[in-house]
Amino acid sequence: MLAPAQFLAFAVSLVLVLRFLWTGDGYTAATVSILVKTGFLYLIMVTGAIWEKVVFGQYLFAPAFFWEDVFSFAVIALHSLYLWALWTGAMTPHQLMFVTLAAYATYVINAGQFLRKLRLARLDQASDQGVAA
Repeated sequence: MLAPAQFLAFAVSLVLVLRFLWTGDGYTAATVSILVKTGFLYLIMVTGAIWEKVVFGQYLFAPAFFWEDVFSFAVIALHSLYLWALWTGAMTPHQLMFVTLAAYATYVINAGQFLRKLRLARLDQASDQGVAA
């Protein structure tokens, strides 16, 4: 449930960020969308850590998801840098949007890691059951 909502928030936000960078319009809408997307990210990080604890016995860095978790921290760090810079006024609006694009690029890579892992697990499960995936 959270993942589709986060992806939708990401897609809308990406469009708004690119619109601001292209035209200079819509800074407030882009900022609000980034905050919404970041909220979803933090929520998914917490629920993912709880899931990892239930399934693997530890909150983060279980061997099965070690590299995904490492990259997740890069995603969190870039989103947190954005929040810090927004809060402190340490960056211009354009700089903030470029940090956002870096955060979103890492998010896409990280999402790809998880989707690949999920696909491989489903293929492995199907082959164990003798079913075509």
